[in-house]
Amino acid sequence: MLTKTYAKYKSYYADNLRLAMPIVVSQLGHTLVHLADSVIVGHFAGTLQLAAVSLVNSIFMLILVLGIGIAYGLTPLIAQENGKKNYNECGRLLSNSLVINFITAVFLYAFVHFGTLTMIDHIGQTPQVVAYAKPYLGYLAVSIIPLMIFQTFKQFAEGLGFTKQAMFVSIWGNVINVILGVIFVKGMFGIAPMGVKGVGLSTLIDRILMASVMSVYVMRSQYFKIYIRKFKLGFDKIKAIKIIKIGAPVAMQYAFEISAFSGAAILIGTIGAVEQAAHQVAINLAAVTYMMASGIASAATIKTGNNFGKGDLKDLRRSAIASYHVILLFMSTTAIFFTFANSILPYIYTEDPAVIGIAAQLLIIAGFFQLFDGTQVVGLGVLRGMGDVNIPTIITFIAYWIIGIPLGYLLGITLDMGVNGIWYGLTFGLLTASLLLFIRFQHRTKLLIRTYAEKKST
Repeated sequence: MLTKTYAKYKSYYADNLRLAMPIVVSQLGHTLVHLADSVIVGHFAGTLQLAAVSLVNSIFMLILVLGIGIAYGLTPLIAQENGKKNYNECGRLLSNSLVINFITAVFLYAFVHFGTLTMIDHIGQTPQVVAYAKPYLGYLAVSIIPLMIFQTFKQFAEGLGFTKQAMFVSIWGNVINVILGVIFVKGMFGIAPMGVKGVGLSTLIDRILMASVMSVYVMRSQYFKIYIRKFKLGFDKIKAIKIIKIGAPVAMQYAFEISAFSGAAILIGTIGAVEQAAHQVAINLAAVTYMMASGIASAATIKTGNNFGKGDLKDLRRSAIASYHVILLFMSTTAIFFTFANSILPYIYTEDPAVIGIAAQLLIIAGFFQLFDGTQVVGLGVLRGMGDVNIPTIITFIAYWIIGIPLGYLLGITLDMGVNGIWYGLTFGLLTASLLLFIRFQHRTKLLIRTYAEKKST
């Protein structure tokens, strides 16, 4: 049985992984920035400032994924137009996406600067944690603008199947971020110790450099000349609507999931700073595997978009199912790793025994939700490739905000199960999303196959 399945999908495994691996590394870049921030602060600035990183990342990630989601609307459209060999349309889409993403970035910065920095005082968090959090959040707010420029050119290149370039930019960006972060936080080479705000400054510098390098590469590389012949900075209402019709629902999908985890972090913050720091450790590690799964899902979007553009539904389904197989194997491996290394991994972040003890428990729960987290993000990726984004958005809202967070509150706060109970609620939300999205994929692809068959017969 397994041998027969492997033979059937072997070529799809190879194609998907070849496309996915650079995206995985690139996607990890976003998470590794925050992971590096947590590690540096945890070792050089202490538990209170680590809790501040947890609070800021929980709030900022929600804002960040709104921007990333809008930018992501470009990728399936580029993949579909490339599949149809409409090269000039790719350049027009890029120019409109750049304008949309810049406007989005300015709006998100203003939202953080004038709204979130004030709101953070009134959500029941430890006052010392809030005091450390504010300057860090201020730097991250400014970094949204260069990040969205980077995302524009990254999503364009990846939609065309050029995935290695963003990977290399992300790798070098993270190296620079870590080096500068240690220098600023610890205080080296005559610079006064900056604490947690030092990692905010290093992240801003890193993202400015990444945006500069990626934009210059795309605009000057010979690989993209055929695609950017019609690139002209401007705004076309019809093309902008096409991008937003996909980007806005994707942003909401990200927002519903990330806001659920952000909401969980705020609930945990009302329990205590130690629990909040432990949550940051466990969620950071889980986020690493999630972003790797997200890279596989992005590759699934590109392959699905290409096959959808060509009208090749047989390859579309097989490629998508192969992505499900890959993610199940990968997430099963990471689940086992989290379970058996649960008491060791927290030492990467901190030496506080209280934080380590709680984080070790959470990593066992994280081991279970790895499978559901991976399959739901692949399901979303495949459906995006077909332009199916509205129903999946409703599914994510139901899974996280009708089921996940209320159940987490019931178990964690009402029934006094603490941080573990909140995580059980999140796990059940992920399970719900995973199952409903797979059902949607099966229904959608089988309906398309029937529709294409009827068209051919008439």
